[in-house]
Amino acid sequence: MPVHSEPPIALSAREQRDLDIEIAFLEGLARRDLRDIEVLQVLGDDYTRRGRYEDGLRMDYQLASLLPGDPLVHYNLACSLSLTGLCDEAIAALNRAVDLGYDDTEWLLADRDIEKLWEHPQFAKILGRMRKISQARA
Repeated sequence: MPVHSEPPIALSAREQRDLDIEIAFLEGLARRDLRDIEVLQVLGDDYTRRGRYEDGLRMDYQLASLLPGDPLVHYNLACSLSLTGLCDEAIAALNRAVDLGYDDTEWLLADRDIEKLWEHPQFAKILGRMRKISQARA
C-alpha cells in the first residue's frame, strides 16, 4: 500500500537536478510498463515534489484505475486534484477515499497538499464522517 508523501520542502539546486534525473529514469520505466504500481507511485510523488502537479495528477489517475479499491490512492488523487485547483473533483476523490476506509484525520488536517479543501463546504461533513467511523472502530 502506498504511503503518504512528506510535505514539500524547498529543494537545493543539486536536489532539483537529482530529482530531475530520477524522474527521467522513472519515466523510462513507466513507458515500458504503465501498470508498474511502484514506479507510478514514486514518479507521482517525485512530480509533486518538483512542482509538476499536472504530471502527478496523471500518475494518480493511472494508479486509481489500477487500484480502484485502495483508499490511500484515492486520498493521493484528492491531493493532486486540490494542488491543481480542481477542488470539487478533489472533494469527490476524498469522499471515495473515506468510503474505501481512509480515516487519518490527523494527517488530513495537517496535509498542505489538501489545504485548498479545508474551506470547502463539504470538507467539514467529510471530516465529521471520518471521525464517526473512527469512533465506531474504537
